[in-house]
Amino acid sequence: MTSEITLFVLRFGFLIVLWAFIFAIVVALRSDLMGQRARKLPDAASGGAQQPAPAARPAPRPPAPPAPQPDADATPRRLVITKGAKAGLEMPLGDGPLTIGRSQESNLVIRDDYTSTHHARLMLWNGRWVVQDLDSTNGTFLAGERVTVPTPVPAQTPVTIGQTSFELRR
Repeated sequence: MTSEITLFVLRFGFLIVLWAFIFAIVVALRSDLMGQRARKLPDAASGGAQQPAPAARPAPRPPAPPAPQPDADATPRRLVITKGAKAGLEMPLGDGPLTIGRSQESNLVIRDDYTSTHHARLMLWNGRWVVQDLDSTNGTFLAGERVTVPTPVPAQTPVTIGQTSFELRR
C-alpha cells in the first residue's frame, strides 16, 4: 500500500515538473517571436516620492530664434544597404517611421542572428532622420558608436544593425 502511494506521488510530481518545463519553453518562444513588452516610465504625478515645490520662478527668457530648417533637397530620401545579406538594396524613405528587425511586421526585415525582432526605428523628426534603438540585445551603432538615445543620422554615415550596415543618401 505504501509503495503504491509513493509511486503515485512520484508520477504526479513528474507530471508537474514536465508541465513546468513545457510552460517555460512556450514563454521563451513567445518572447523570441513577439518581442519584449514595452516598459512604462514612472509617471512623476503618480510616483511615490513627492518633489518639493520650487522656491522662486526664474525670469522668463526671451524666445530663441527659430532653428534653421534643413533644405528639403538636403534631406536623404533613400536607404542603401552597404554590407550584409541584402547589400546593394536601395529603398525609398517616405515621411513616416521605418521599423527595422527580424519581424515580418518591420518595414526593413533583416534575417540575422544578431538582429532583434523589433530592433530599431528610423524616423523623420524636424526635417532630419533620427535612429532609435528599441532595447535590442546587440545594439544599434552609428559610425561605430552605440546608439542609446534617439540620434540624428547624417547622410552617408554607416548605421550597423547586426551584420548589416546601411547609409542614408540623397
